[in-house]
Amino acid sequence: MKSQEIRPGMALNLDGQVWLVVNITHVKPGKGPAYTQAKLKNLSTGNNIERRFRSAEEVDQINLDRREVEYLYSDSTGAIFMDCETYDQLTIPEDILGDALLYVKPNTAINGLFYNGNPMTVELPASVDLEVTDTPPGIKNATATNQLKEAVMETGLKTRVPPFVENGQMVRISTETGEYQSKV
Repeated sequence: MKSQEIRPGMALNLDGQVWLVVNITHVKPGKGPAYTQAKLKNLSTGNNIERRFRSAEEVDQINLDRREVEYLYSDSTGAIFMDCETYDQLTIPEDILGDALLYVKPNTAINGLFYNGNPMTVELPASVDLEVTDTPPGIKNATATNQLKEAVMETGLKTRVPPFVENGQMVRISTETGEYQSKV
């Protein structure tokens, strides 16, 4: 497959390792040939890299199985998920998942990515709804539009929310940026 056909969410075989395309940018500089800039995540180590592909370069695409899994809990071995079809329990090391667990509550169903039957990582939705567990009270009559305050979500995620958000309220958080989107 040509490098221009790379899209986010695809898996590639580079140097004998499996890489997941996180972000992609097509660049046409004023001088020189066009290229594709990709942010890749290694599915076996969890490392992220930026890689530039020439427009005519060939890449090997890998087909990952996407199956629904349910997050159960975390322990010293990693995050424990249950395959919703076979009810098998799967362990994915937390260093590979990175910050993904900050967006997932226990007993939540999400997509798991599998390669040769082995779980590699999880695919998060675009946004999640989380409960605010700790935030300072808002200042009355504070009407500045850009004013935000620190908040801790039920999963341990720390983000900034508007002053009208209080403890116990549900808010929608972007999984790409970790930023507040709206009240639920």
